[in-house]
Amino acid sequence: MYTYFAYNLCIHSDIPFPELVSFEKVSEDTAQSPDVVISLRQIQDWETQLADGENRIFGLIEDPLRVCRFLSDAGRQIIVEPEPGIEIDILRPYILGPMFAILLRQRGLLILHASSIAINGEAIGFLGHSGWGKSTLANAFYNEGYSLLTDDVMAIQVEGNAPITFAGYPYVRLLPDSAACLGYDFNSLTHIHSGASKRNNSLIRGFQQKPLPLKRLYVLENIVRSQNQIETLQLQESLVELIRHSRVMNILTTKDFMSAHLRQCSELLKKVPVLRLKRQHSLTALPDIVKLVEEDLAKSADIAPYTWKTTAVG
Repeated sequence: MYTYFAYNLCIHSDIPFPELVSFEKVSEDTAQSPDVVISLRQIQDWETQLADGENRIFGLIEDPLRVCRFLSDAGRQIIVEPEPGIEIDILRPYILGPMFAILLRQRGLLILHASSIAINGEAIGFLGHSGWGKSTLANAFYNEGYSLLTDDVMAIQVEGNAPITFAGYPYVRLLPDSAACLGYDFNSLTHIHSGASKRNNSLIRGFQQKPLPLKRLYVLENIVRSQNQIETLQLQESLVELIRHSRVMNILTTKDFMSAHLRQCSELLKKVPVLRLKRQHSLTALPDIVKLVEEDLAKSADIAPYTWKTTAVG
């Protein structure tokens, strides 16, 4: 049994995860009961029959052939049953990606498809779909002395005076050209699995273990621009982008989950501004993009949150 710490949770796992931080490095309480258990075993028929699409999620991973079956139970357990011949290395990205997104959502957190970094004790998030440069941008900030919080799965606790972002794990995934531009030898980076075009890059220096308040969200564009620019979004646009870049929305589709998700997005927008980051799609522009975000944070430190308008009836 392996023991890890991620998203402020103690995790016991049958599967080794080189990406995750060992729990012993975070806490001396080695006897702490796990918050989450990851099991590698056959899923029984009775377990699938009890799946309700909410607290017990049963699903298949196919890419394009079947990789595994899995069950996420009440935000406390993930059971993974791989197909014969599937290697553990192939399972890890699916567990740390969609499966963990489901589990964290079951625990009541808002889960965004985003990478995030820590700047001056606060979290900054970059939203975007796969291939839009979230990891590369996060690594660019890391190279400027900032620390990584999350890559790909950003977990936010919306309730309370200020939304809180939980640290995930200190790795980003890079393609060869991104690695070279950022100053890394791609061949020296860690393999994800034999068929993966990306490799893992460890950003352990200064990795934040404690939750941080969320200051700002930037929505990346998948459009080539002639110059880098930051644009403030209106309330309705911001809500659309939060929903668009929320994870596992196609899986957690019950009425309760959908209404809770909309409520969380609305509450987040009362406290955190969302902006659009228009940028040149040249890797050589990364230092300029980092500087642009730094300047935006400095000049708009006291930006006002969105205000919801209500209309009286009757």
